[in-house]
Amino acid sequence: MTDIWAEREVSGWGRVPRATMLCARADHPRDVAAALAARGGEPMIAHGLGRSYGDAAMMRGGRVVFTRRLDRMLAFDEASGVVRVEAGVSVEDLILAFLPRGFFPPVVPGTWFVTVGGAIAADIHGKNHHVAGSFGDHVRAIDILVASGDVVHASRDENADLFAATIGGMGLTGVILSAEFAMERVAGPLIDMESIKFENLDEYFAVNAESDAFSHTVSWIDCTTRGDAMGRGIYMRGRHSSVLGAGDPFDAGVVDDAMKLVNARPFEANWLLNGLSIRAFNTAYFNKQLKKRVAAQAHFKSFFFPLDSVRGWNHLYGDRGFMQYQMVVPDREAVREVLTEITGAGMASFLAVIKDFGATCNGGLSFPRPGTTLALDFPNHGAPLLALMERLDRIVATAGGRVYLAKDARMSRDTFREMYPDWEAWRDVKERWDPNHHFQSEQGLRLGLCGGASS
Repeated sequence: MTDIWAEREVSGWGRVPRATMLCARADHPRDVAAALAARGGEPMIAHGLGRSYGDAAMMRGGRVVFTRRLDRMLAFDEASGVVRVEAGVSVEDLILAFLPRGFFPPVVPGTWFVTVGGAIAADIHGKNHHVAGSFGDHVRAIDILVASGDVVHASRDENADLFAATIGGMGLTGVILSAEFAMERVAGPLIDMESIKFENLDEYFAVNAESDAFSHTVSWIDCTTRGDAMGRGIYMRGRHSSVLGAGDPFDAGVVDDAMKLVNARPFEANWLLNGLSIRAFNTAYFNKQLKKRVAAQAHFKSFFFPLDSVRGWNHLYGDRGFMQYQMVVPDREAVREVLTEITGAGMASFLAVIKDFGATCNGGLSFPRPGTTLALDFPNHGAPLLALMERLDRIVATAGGRVYLAKDARMSRDTFREMYPDWEAWRDVKERWDPNHHFQSEQGLRLGLCGGASS
């Protein structure tokens, strides 16, 4: 790689913040090592498919290396389902390659446009956390380029401190080059599912309590209603079907293929999503299901990745961008307090998702904890939205909860340290492997996770 650095605008999926910085593209692991050596003494951070929402994969005044093209499948054991891939392989790549052979990733988020490196760095969770934990729980080993320029093999038995800190470590321990993990055996592309309308938050918790037989659960929730209708929504629960499905697994039962052509970018406008249109959407979405309970077979794409059928859906918020707020709290009453605060502020969320996490949790900076998680998307209203989020922080922190770093673009250092009490132990590990702070990000600096012990 000669003259590898070029200016490019970089942002997360929320497009807040956005900045131009020096970037390089890696087509091979040796290119990542070359970028580390050629960074001119400035800090560096890896960037995959850009689906973290805020400033986790940005470094103004530093360098960004794009790792998406590290996309080779390295090994696969058909008997065990264990796969070894480069870090730029995406969830989409895994499904396209292995679903026809009867395997599915063990944990998937709400989009298949996420790299394996990003899945590990953010320790992503899915609709099955209550039975399968997070992605990091299925990772057996990683190869990571550390600050010394060495490629270190890490697992639960070898370099275990680096392994644990990298899972959920937001890319700050080094650049993940490859990973080994176990895939889940499935019969085919179909999901046996039920959709249940619930009239308020209490009914959501009642339906959730009787859904233990389903491996995947998630609910859309209306964040615009108050009183007896507060927290109404549609509960979706499902499991991989034992029915194989006919023909090509990527054609069978696909009812949303026509939506592949939907592109949100031409509709980009700051006025499109406002209080009135968001309330109208929420009302229409709640009323689209006429029956109380509907059982059906769904294709995995429409069940797991409904928003992926709309390309560039983040542009619907206009060039102002948007912020997502995702929290987990152990106390369901804190969920009610959060919804009350949101409806009182009049800044409704366009898309809101609620589900319960299971008991499995990793240490360090990993997000999932037992309790209820609520994810909210807000158009970027500037100072009023930031003030609302700070009020939500107080509710969440008081309840013993936390905010997801992969969705964060503005949390304060003090609030972070209150929510993540393991931060100091995590930073001790980082500094053992990166004593001169070669790996930094905007988020890491803001939260005091890199840049020196005085941070």
